[in-house]
Amino acid sequence: MKPAGLDAIETASRDEISGLQLERLRWSLRHAYNGNPAYRAKFDAAGVHPDDLKSLEDLRRFPFTTKADLRDAYPFNFFAVPMERIARVHASSGTTGKATVVGYTLRDIETWSNLVARSIFAAGGRPGMKAHIAYGYGLFTGGMGAHYGAERLGCTVIPMSGGQTEKQVQLITDFAPDIIMVTPSYMLAILDEFKRQGLDPANSSLQTGIFGAEPWTEAMRTEIETAFGLDAVDIYGLSEVMGPGVAQECIETKDGLTVWEDHFYPEIIDPETGDVLPDGAEGELVFTSLTKEAMPVIRYRTRDLTRLLPGTARSMRRMAKITGRSDDMMIIRGVNVFPSQIEELVLSFPALAPHFEVQLTRPDRMDIVQIRLETRAQSDEEMLATLASAVAHRVKALIGISARIHILPPGTLPRSQGKAARVTDLR
Repeated sequence: MKPAGLDAIETASRDEISGLQLERLRWSLRHAYNGNPAYRAKFDAAGVHPDDLKSLEDLRRFPFTTKADLRDAYPFNFFAVPMERIARVHASSGTTGKATVVGYTLRDIETWSNLVARSIFAAGGRPGMKAHIAYGYGLFTGGMGAHYGAERLGCTVIPMSGGQTEKQVQLITDFAPDIIMVTPSYMLAILDEFKRQGLDPANSSLQTGIFGAEPWTEAMRTEIETAFGLDAVDIYGLSEVMGPGVAQECIETKDGLTVWEDHFYPEIIDPETGDVLPDGAEGELVFTSLTKEAMPVIRYRTRDLTRLLPGTARSMRRMAKITGRSDDMMIIRGVNVFPSQIEELVLSFPALAPHFEVQLTRPDRMDIVQIRLETRAQSDEEMLATLASAVAHRVKALIGISARIHILPPGTLPRSQGKAARVTDLR
């Protein structure tokens, strides 16, 4: 059982944290090199050996790991321990290729559970609270990661999983959970269902929402907090590094995600050159695991774009909110555009619901951008035309692209049952 209060390392000095990181990093590099032939080959090709790590800065001499490396090793050839030690496997959805498969030893599951428990505590959760888990269960790490962590903290777990939105609202109403863990886009679908049933979400029992698995904006935080009267905080993780619980926003400050640096060493790199950037500069987030047994990852390129900042609520450094991914960036007539920019813009119009779809086409030589939105309430054609013109003007002024805006009646656009799919690129 995780003790009430903080782990000692959460308030340790930076020197203590760095010393522990160096010790664990040396172990992780040796473990990866000795147990994973792919890492041995990569290190040898780069002319580096685990013994070359004398300081934390020496890590930049080691090669990156990418999702392609994991796919090339499909299904089980990226593990660093024998298969008989693998207690569980998870995998990504594989929507853009082969799934990336992740293995866990029993000790890895113990570590993961402890870190998610630490995360829920940092979000305001306490033993005895009820936690409604609406992340998907199965190969996706969200559901079981949240479940084991909530149990470890001492919460009563309601393992709802994703989907069945009408039943989600019924159980929230009947079971009165204190905490909900879910993707932010699906929380918006739950919000719509509350309203459809004529229920005031502000009267629900929910005190804390722990939202992750996709980027979300401050505007969406305001939308959810205002509707439900809860504290909305961010949790970060990805399957290849562990799952949810790699970093967590603290309820005291809500100023970015504290990276659990005793288990994961973060770097920010220039996504084009691979050069390590100083703290405070925006770039691509890279993680090296420090304690994972089954599948250590060395300098794993997450493709998530963020900044590293000094600690506030904890001694460990923070990540700024993820602004997007280097691989979901849309390049439209030479302009770099992220879905999160469009989301923030949509939420700046009170008349618009927080749902949108972007379709990209190139019928000739010119990119055509169509953005489908919907209103919160029924509106006449003149009002819709005025609103569409205002949105198009703001897209051009703030993002720098021309877009065709289509505004639809309430409830028209499909609702996410998990991670939202915002963009369809048909070019």
